[in-house]
Amino acid sequence: MKRVAAVDLGASSGRVMAGTAGPGTLSVEEVRRFPNGGVRAGPSLYWDILGLYRETLAGIREAGPLDGAGIDSWAVDYGLLDERGALLGNPVHYRDSRTDGVPAKVAATVSARELYDVTGLQQLPFNTLYQLVSEGDRLDAAATMLLIPDLLNYWLTGSIGAERTNASTTQLYDVREQTWATSLASRVGIPPRLLPPLRDPGSVVGPARELAGLPVVAVGSHDTASAVVAVPASPGTNFAYISSGTWSLAGLELPAPELGDAALAANFTNEGGVDGTIRFLRNVMGLWVLSETLRTWSCPDAELPGLLAAAAEAPALAAVVDIDAPEFLPPGDMPARIAAACRATGQRPPSGRAATVRCIVDSLALAHRRTIREAAVLTGRRVDVVHIVGGGARNELLCRSTADACGVPVLAGPVEAAALGNVLVQARALGEDLPDLAAMRALVRETQEVRRYEPSGGADWDAAEARLTS
Repeated sequence: MKRVAAVDLGASSGRVMAGTAGPGTLSVEEVRRFPNGGVRAGPSLYWDILGLYRETLAGIREAGPLDGAGIDSWAVDYGLLDERGALLGNPVHYRDSRTDGVPAKVAATVSARELYDVTGLQQLPFNTLYQLVSEGDRLDAAATMLLIPDLLNYWLTGSIGAERTNASTTQLYDVREQTWATSLASRVGIPPRLLPPLRDPGSVVGPARELAGLPVVAVGSHDTASAVVAVPASPGTNFAYISSGTWSLAGLELPAPELGDAALAANFTNEGGVDGTIRFLRNVMGLWVLSETLRTWSCPDAELPGLLAAAAEAPALAAVVDIDAPEFLPPGDMPARIAAACRATGQRPPSGRAATVRCIVDSLALAHRRTIREAAVLTGRRVDVVHIVGGGARNELLCRSTADACGVPVLAGPVEAAALGNVLVQARALGEDLPDLAAMRALVRETQEVRRYEPSGGADWDAAEARLTS
């Protein structure tokens, strides 16, 4: 039996979870929760990385005694270190505007086809490659780039490295060779010296200097990679997954990347998973639009269950929007943007809060449907069940709507998938008998609550989709 600290950092909050794993046992308990989010300073939007490190240390201390600790977080963002190992400024938030126009600049040097053939990565304006290109001459002072979990691991242990599942999200990682794409980096003006040695999920980073030598383990440090470990799929099932939170990461688990022209055109990504798997998925805007809507209304989180209950009584598909449209990416007045998007497609905007929430949830379910169906076509695979893990698994309306939209059952849970996947990889690294993903998922099925939602077949999702494409 192993007891570990799973540090799970999201875009709006972070948690330190005390996790236990062993024969017939898998559990997590929240020890410390703290807010996270962008900090506006002058024209730029930053992360409070020192605050995150302080909270991480405090949470691990509160969780003890422990056998190990591991950190997962969101992807793409990074800190730059100089040759002495000092941080060259706060990491910039991926929603900052500094990459505006950068993808077009890069495309003049390296085509989208070339980028995809090497990295297999979805084109997103905030990919690490574009962020680094936007740094310009500031890169001259940098010796190393460390993604957020790797930066915190460095401060804990003094060991510099990059865990593969997160490295694969940078658009600087060769998805076939599973190495840094140094030639690509050089072509776009990124010095290859910035790319640190790669390490596998499950490797021990080193002892934590401020935590009495506690072993720090490199888990699937992209939170989605950890969450997919804890998808409770049964052997032999044809499953899709949605890691549902601020973003919805929706797709399939593959043994090798899918790099065809159709996958490129559909903007699917091939990211590394634990044990050499590929996460073939697309980023869907996710519950970000709902959380920004609540912020616009100055609506506390405690009122969300009531809003969702009222939304469930509102007519389904009365209005839908393309939740992945670029206007929904930056912070701002989402209800006004939703109304404008509805008018632009000839629909009556939702009237009232319940109708607006219903529009958001239905639009998100429609995006889930579109993404999962495209993934199945692109890979020639059948999808018989969709697993929703993460915070969205609590949202009954979202789960029901996704089952209706996709036309297959939805299995919702576990909610704490990222933390559980973090714990499982640590436990295996520290000696527990969990030889492969099948064994880890069997333990998840044995110990975690999962709810099943069957499609009702009532609403016309094809017609709703047609409203957005006509």
